Amino acid sequence: MTGSNRTPRKPRALAAGSRLGVFAPASPAESVEMIAGLAELKRHGFQIVANQDSKAEGYFAGPSLERTNGFLGTLNSDRVDGLVALRGGYGSNYLLEFELEKSLANLKCVIGFSDLTTLEIFLWQRCNWTTFYGPMVAAGLNAGPGARKGYDESSFLQAVGRTEGGWKLRLKGEAVLAGQSRGRVLGGSLTLLEATIGTPWELDTKDSILILEDRGMKPYQVDRVLMHLKQAGKFEGVRGIVLGDFPESEPAVVGAPTVREVCSRILRPFGVPIIFGAPVGHTVRPMLTIPLGIQARLDADGEGTLEFLESAVVA
Repeated sequence: MTGSNRTPRKPRALAAGSRLGVFAPASPAESVEMIAGLAELKRHGFQIVANQDSKAEGYFAGPSLERTNGFLGTLNSDRVDGLVALRGGYGSNYLLEFELEKSLANLKCVIGFSDLTTLEIFLWQRCNWTTFYGPMVAAGLNAGPGARKGYDESSFLQAVGRTEGGWKLRLKGEAVLAGQSRGRVLGGSLTLLEATIGTPWELDTKDSILILEDRGMKPYQVDRVLMHLKQAGKFEGVRGIVLGDFPESEPAVVGAPTVREVCSRILRPFGVPIIFGAPVGHTVRPMLTIPLGIQARLDADGEGTLEFLESAVVA
């Protein structure tokens, strides 16, 4: 079954009073950042009813089995309505060693970005779940709404709470190639999407509006990943592309190509609408929340807009 004819499975909407569980699938977080993020969720009226205990084990938030059980226990708890990741870092791929699809008893909102790309792609490819590429407790929510390295409050609440389609999201970027297109929104962190190639959950990008973002990559490294995706056929049949603003990715040599120039050179020949510089995922600007797995219309004119033609949640 290809991405174009999948029927997404949608979790119940979240609103004030909803009970949230925090899970730690990847790296640990500082206590002060976690406390700030939890306070922000509570400000919206959410109840925090589960908070996975995470103790640093190197760069992981605990052994892989404990992290897996923390995710599944929270997901399958009748006390929890939705899940928000603690933070990214590295380690979500280890959860996929445990045949997760056999233990996913309940469909719920799963919210996160960065390293969560691995889990979100898995949940889409193997289970048809819609998920949410947005802020985490200690990466976005902790800094607050509208703040530097914070999050965009409106898109967060609409993505997880709106049960009708038809809402538009200003992408706050710039057109690399103007035009309009329609497709299913998929993607996430550039390097983690690349890392699915060759796995049983390799992302099917056909007929998608593809989100690609990352941080701390030199332009030649972005070039290398984009060329790999191109040579692997991942841009064939893509309907549109939304690129992040790639912070901390300046050229190593003055006068060398920028990330934007690399993206333009490799992606423009595909002839689809392209927006560069949207504050998605890794960004110092307030992070947008992007529902993954639903149909949208991309308008790559000016700063760009995404119009979501269906909801990502149900009442």
